[in-house]
Amino acid sequence: MVASREGAHVLIDTYGRVATDLRVSLTDRCNLRCTYCMPEEGLQWLAKPDLLTDDEIVRLIDIAVTSLGIEEVRFTGGEPLLRPGLVGIVERVAALAPRPQMSLTTNGIGLKRTAAALKAAGLDRVNVSLDTLRPDVFKTLTRRDRHKDVIEGLDAARAAGLTPVKVNSVLMPGLNDDEAPDLLAWAVEHDYELRFIEQMPLDAQHGWKRDGMITAGDILTSLRTRFELTAEGSEKRGSAPAERWVVDGGPHVVGVIASVTRPFCSACDRTRLTADGQIRTCLFATEETDLRAALRSGAPDEEIARIWRLTMWGKKAGAGLDDPSFVQPDRPMSAIGG
Repeated sequence: MVASREGAHVLIDTYGRVATDLRVSLTDRCNLRCTYCMPEEGLQWLAKPDLLTDDEIVRLIDIAVTSLGIEEVRFTGGEPLLRPGLVGIVERVAALAPRPQMSLTTNGIGLKRTAAALKAAGLDRVNVSLDTLRPDVFKTLTRRDRHKDVIEGLDAARAAGLTPVKVNSVLMPGLNDDEAPDLLAWAVEHDYELRFIEQMPLDAQHGWKRDGMITAGDILTSLRTRFELTAEGSEKRGSAPAERWVVDGGPHVVGVIASVTRPFCSACDRTRLTADGQIRTCLFATEETDLRAALRSGAPDEEIARIWRLTMWGKKAGAGLDDPSFVQPDRPMSAIGG
């Protein structure tokens, strides 16, 4: 069940996939109310005692890096910039040996004031969510008037050297589905790497419908009305979730993450830790394994690593979105981490 690479145990499943990428949700809270994620009134947030402490997060990442072969750590939320101890967590993880690559997925609202400190602490790069260039559409999509803050946050991230700065965009029918070419032109102008993400069934209201989503095919058709796109190919893609195309001969590229219509489960290299200490083998998993209880009961690192390996060994072949019996996870995206 346990494979070895350079003397360290790794997280391998029965299909031979090895997890080297850890997504860590630092909080379920968010300062936006995106229509594809949560209701306008928000959600019932996790109680503070249920959340992992800074020390617990760093300890679990340490176990993952030193005992389980994790090479990259992505901090997510909710909105991770709302985590008071974020800069300290990044600094402590940067001191681990071996040092993992560190990135952060954010809505960008707090980046203007934190980008420089995060870079100094050791963060390598950021992914910023921005679905539209139009402030009025942003307000409709997020139910908040914060478009200017996100643009300024992106500028600050680039200035701080948190590069490549990646911008994640979700297109919604009747709202921003006409913006793909404009978003790409803007990203090329500002030297951001744009990635379109198909809307996924992770909304708290369970309002997602496959037949109403903007697909990868729709996005590419729209982009090709203005740009020449050349596929990079699977060799360069590796286990990355985004298929990438070179724009007008380069050097800029655009990505499409087609989780629904072109799933990439066979190459998945991710394991996920929720803000309350649960291990999830997949974003769409309906089962979790509790590491928080093991931590707080005094389990040694070796036992926690054993539980983690056993959980990942049972990872399913795919997300099952194409299965008519697919059941949407009870947790919304804000509680799982993107």
